[in-house]
Amino acid sequence: MMNLGSLSLTTTAKSSKPMVSLNFWLPYFTHWGQSLLVCGSAPGLGSGNVKKGLLLKPSQQEDQLIWSGSVSVPPGFTCDYCYYVVDDLKNVLRSEFGLKRKLVVPETLTGGESVQLRDLWQSGDQALPFRSAFKDVIFRNTGDVEVGKPLGVFENKSDQDDSVVVQFKICCPDVGEGTSVYALGTSGKLGKWKVESGLRLSYVGDSMWEADCLIPKADFPIKYPFLCFLTNIYCKVPKDGSIGLESGGNRELTLHSSRNKQEYIVMSGGLFREMPWRGAGVAVPMFSVRSEDDVGVGEFLDLKLLVDWSVDSGLHLVQLLPVNDTSVHKMWWDSYPYSSLSVFALHPLYLRVQALSQSLPADIKEEIEKAKKQLDKNDVDYEATMETKLSIAKKIFDLEKDQTLNSSSFQKFFSENEGWLKPYAAFCFLRDFLRLQIIASGLEKLTSKDSLHYNTVCFHYYIQYHLHVQLSEASEYARKRGVVLKGDLPIGVDRNSVDTWVNRNLFRMNTSTGAPPDYFDKNGQNWGFPTYNWEEMSKDNYAWWRARLTQMGNYFTAYRIDHILGFFRIWELPAHAMTGLVGKFRPSIPLSQEELEKEGIWDFDRLSKPYVQKKFLEEKFGDFWPFIASNFLNETQKDMYEVVQGGLQHREKIAAKLKSLAAKSLLLENEDKVRRDVFDILRNVVLIKDPEDARKFYPRFNIEDTSSFQDLDDHRSLLIQQNVLKRLYYDYYFHRQEDLWSKNALKTLPALLNSSNMLACGRISVSFQLAYILMLKSLVTQVMKELALVGLRIQRMPSESDVEFGIPSNYDYMTVCAPSCHDCSTLRAWWEEDEERRQRYFKEVIGLDEIPPSQCVPEITHFILRQHVEAPSMWAIFPLQDMLALKEVYTARPAKEETINDPTNPKHYWRYRVHVTLDSLMKDVDLKSTIKNLVSSSGRSVPASGEDDNNKK
Repeated sequence: MMNLGSLSLTTTAKSSKPMVSLNFWLPYFTHWGQSLLVCGSAPGLGSGNVKKGLLLKPSQQEDQLIWSGSVSVPPGFTCDYCYYVVDDLKNVLRSEFGLKRKLVVPETLTGGESVQLRDLWQSGDQALPFRSAFKDVIFRNTGDVEVGKPLGVFENKSDQDDSVVVQFKICCPDVGEGTSVYALGTSGKLGKWKVESGLRLSYVGDSMWEADCLIPKADFPIKYPFLCFLTNIYCKVPKDGSIGLESGGNRELTLHSSRNKQEYIVMSGGLFREMPWRGAGVAVPMFSVRSEDDVGVGEFLDLKLLVDWSVDSGLHLVQLLPVNDTSVHKMWWDSYPYSSLSVFALHPLYLRVQALSQSLPADIKEEIEKAKKQLDKNDVDYEATMETKLSIAKKIFDLEKDQTLNSSSFQKFFSENEGWLKPYAAFCFLRDFLRLQIIASGLEKLTSKDSLHYNTVCFHYYIQYHLHVQLSEASEYARKRGVVLKGDLPIGVDRNSVDTWVNRNLFRMNTSTGAPPDYFDKNGQNWGFPTYNWEEMSKDNYAWWRARLTQMGNYFTAYRIDHILGFFRIWELPAHAMTGLVGKFRPSIPLSQEELEKEGIWDFDRLSKPYVQKKFLEEKFGDFWPFIASNFLNETQKDMYEVVQGGLQHREKIAAKLKSLAAKSLLLENEDKVRRDVFDILRNVVLIKDPEDARKFYPRFNIEDTSSFQDLDDHRSLLIQQNVLKRLYYDYYFHRQEDLWSKNALKTLPALLNSSNMLACGRISVSFQLAYILMLKSLVTQVMKELALVGLRIQRMPSESDVEFGIPSNYDYMTVCAPSCHDCSTLRAWWEEDEERRQRYFKEVIGLDEIPPSQCVPEITHFILRQHVEAPSMWAIFPLQDMLALKEVYTARPAKEETINDPTNPKHYWRYRVHVTLDSLMKDVDLKSTIKNLVSSSGRSVPASGEDDNNKK
């Protein structure tokens, strides 16, 4: 292990003052082969380069592993610094979260002193109060506290051999004006537990409080906590009942040395320990919102009304589905919100056309009113709404384009977003007018002011500008009212998107993203997105991801990472795959040909090519099987066949031939069914050969279900060969990948988390919770805990493997709990789906051994929602449909119609609209009161009822 020893951090060749010994001291347990390093912004601490940072030395002190190291600095030295866990080559394995530490060595020191920095590792959860959701929204009033003293100044001197100057530091993010912070403890300098005599701390900025005092060495060890209370402005004493003492046991300060030199100890206390903050929120897709002002679909400016309703209902959060443009095809299947045409552009669907101008002509006003009536349907009419809005917007653009495009606000927007805006506008033009293969080489020419099509290109600038203005207005409104606006980060982008057009090297275009077989689909899912080329993305430190998150942070203060497992590993399929069955994990450690041969597995053609028997064809196609065999198969031996077109690699050719046969009316059955049955033949393999390396193989998911596996009898005992393959299968899926996937997540996820200040929530897919608990539960939980990612818990899909229904009271704090989400049926629909399950829930969870009501009556809804708000989870977030079920008047619509997504249907139309307007909900005092009482009675925080009333719509 390297040891840099003691270094000198001088800012000049020779310091004019004697130096101060600066000692870093931090307790932290590492694993074998890991070390701790401190890196700062100044020379000697690496100047921001971790490789050049100060490597610390470990020592065992009682039950702690202490890492320490020292440098010499002049008085007045300042820098930022951070701790890192590194390997023997100083590669970063883990870094601290939260604010950069600020180091100030007072100029009042004369040199020769020893300053010991007693730090605590800043874990991910300690950074949460500084995420914008808390810092800028929920705790936003803490910025009113006035700075009382400069950072790091010692107001006492260590000029006595029997005393030490101790500077106490504590971070209190949720402390507002009129609050005092004290250190109270066993030393007389800390009041000997008397509040009126305790050490009062001063505010130094960035939520930090500090104070120092001269403590006799005889007082050590010292026990103490911190406390906060609202101060009476006249007599500076605590108000009755206002004292907030830290939770947990007392802190302890021990003197570890008896140096003769003057000593200063800077005691960093980390975060003020208090009961964790808990809140509640509502989830609803933007397209599902209904108001009296919208045209056929929810609009960004509707969020202001939704924020008002949330505040009145005691809610601190509004959660949306993705709001990026998905109009790749300009058809209804673009309603799928997770297939982005651009990860930067906002969806024109959510534009409020009335707000484009303050002086609309009468004919356009009339057209808007007519459109509002025509599109006010039970569900969203995606195509008609898009066409209508863009048509109206184009007429307004033609009237006001010069005024808008020449305005300073538009020019500012354009200059800040030009990098993605010009490619987006060019792409949309080419999509709409040429409908040809889009080539990026002519981008600059097409978007130049001399282009014949410049006016059309500018129209897309215009739309994006107004979307930005409208969402920014709603976002700022939410901040001022204390409501977190939570966005959604899709795992993929559309194969035919602006992003794959401009940054093709960042994507593996010959592959597709999906999911292996699960609860929803026995054949798995193929989402159609190309997988990411993480190796290429890492070359510029994930600049595309950082830009993407920065853009989201302009509007949202929290976000949900869709399918967080994709950052550990992704289920990768060939681009031409029809389902998600025949895939492999990327990255993953495959089965090598050498490994298989050592196990006695050698007939790779037999295992990796489709295994086709006559009896299998007869089962699939009946009397039609000879026709299938003659068109797609060759007989290799009696009753055994091989695929003529080459198997898995030629699905498109097979699909094309089937289409040709169908056109000639030669197929006895539906073309889709025949295609599925033919592709079932192709999937009947045991091993999948790596298309990029013929000596690497991956076990097909659920190999035991294939007749190829069941009929193994090649030169060996059937049982022995099957057992070998089963063992290798289990090893591939359940063991050998864990370390690789953990390292991959710890490499990619921090790039996202550090690129914005939003609060991040990681969504483990429903299918994962049901199908892969044993495979990845501990791994994912450990990484998410380390990165302080808040995870989702759905009661009906518990993460525990031995229960049918989750127990909200057992959830961890770092979770979002909910009874349902957009990927499953609503609470009402779930209750009505299965009578036997309903009876089990009624008995096991509600505790009543009687016949439950067949409908999810308001009393049942209230009980289930109360379970969730009373859970320890940081957030309890409820779909709006589940909240409406608290009142019978809102349950007239059939429950099945309230489902947002059907994961079993890849062609699902995302069009659900809430059947009641926000305007009506604002008038329903009873419902708002019921929700607010549920939230507040559970101990969760609720927005102050009167805050920022002057900002209300």
